Amino acid sequence: MKITVFAAGSRGDIQPCVVVSKGLQQAGDQVRLAAPEDFAAFAQEHAVDFTPLRGDVQQIMASDTGRRFMESGGANPLRSIRAVRKMIAPVIMQMAEDAYAACRDADALLCLGVFSAFGHAIAEALRLPIVHIEPTPLLPTRAFPAPSWPIQRNLGGVHNYLSGVAMLRALWLWYSPFVNEFRKRLGLSPYRAADFHRALRATPMVSAYSPRLIPHPVDWPAHIHVTGYLFLDTAADWQPSPALETFLAAGAPPVCIGFGSMAGRHPEALARLALDALSMSGQRGLLLTGWGGLRTASTAGNVFVVDSAPHSWLFPRMAAVVHHGGAGATAEGVRAGVPTVVAPFVLDQPFWGARIHALGLGPAPIPQKKLTAERLADAITTAITDHEMRQRARAWGEIVRAEQGVHNAVEVIRRCFGGPDGAQEGRSHEA
Repeated sequence: MKITVFAAGSRGDIQPCVVVSKGLQQAGDQVRLAAPEDFAAFAQEHAVDFTPLRGDVQQIMASDTGRRFMESGGANPLRSIRAVRKMIAPVIMQMAEDAYAACRDADALLCLGVFSAFGHAIAEALRLPIVHIEPTPLLPTRAFPAPSWPIQRNLGGVHNYLSGVAMLRALWLWYSPFVNEFRKRLGLSPYRAADFHRALRATPMVSAYSPRLIPHPVDWPAHIHVTGYLFLDTAADWQPSPALETFLAAGAPPVCIGFGSMAGRHPEALARLALDALSMSGQRGLLLTGWGGLRTASTAGNVFVVDSAPHSWLFPRMAAVVHHGGAGATAEGVRAGVPTVVAPFVLDQPFWGARIHALGLGPAPIPQKKLTAERLADAITTAITDHEMRQRARAWGEIVRAEQGVHNAVEVIRRCFGGPDGAQEGRSHEA
């Protein structure tokens, strides 16, 4: 079967799609990943057939609009609508058109859930079965507040469910003008919010996170499958630099601090804050600069700076990890079995920070607006010295490492698409 995987976003969005593409390839399917062009090298590194979508995600996130959104634009769902539309307007139609072209000879479409409206337009026009994949809960539920909802406290089932409805409405409003322009170009009738919500709920989904961290809510349909995390193992030929190996061997395990694609408009100040927190807490540190470009001109001898390294290799060698709370970084921190300190910026990051804290795997999250060197130093000290927290982190690491998320996801997708594992569960589109 020829399957096109349509994905866009940050590394945390693309990586699960690379992993499941590899899994489907190994199961005998012909898979093509259609993702923004700046992920071409990443896909090629893992031998995944790749079709570039026009639009550089790193450039969007590094723009002044993108950095401003990281700092505050996502905290208010209403304000986020204008900010997201402004960010994506230059590229979203090109991405959608390129994704459509990548599906012309496909038998089925696997699409990130947040781009469901575009995926359904493609599936409807080409009469393809479609399955969603998503690293963060997307459907409303009474079980917990919606990721990206400003209030990440469980105030009861009604509040939780309505927060999910509100966030789906915001998601629809992010994309609706572009979706309906795209549908018009494909000769399809316009979509309404109700159409989007109904199609999203009716479509099978691979929910790519641990069923122990987030059990399947009872008010979700059975075709929403919580499969387990889709971890990317370290490439066999990857090797740390001699300088990094020397640093790690020179003392106690350090604390890793990195914020992925998040750094706001002042990456130098954020790097200085991180260095000050390490100094106050008396810990060795590893500064992982990432996309966000944490910038520092100088460091003390007990701090090592690296642009990037596979989390699967790096995190287990740390005493604790500090990050923004993205779905991918959170998953790797749990798998590593070390305490996690979350300093969230926007969107689903406060949700994952709250989840880590509720499970006792890290101290309370510190929103970026409230982040100071003193608060971060206190959180790092807690993560290092709380014996029970460290024991829980180790135990959860063992649990998550034992889950077979990739196997489960591949089995679900092949069954949904009518592969050898069972009858077709997917559908071409929802009107």
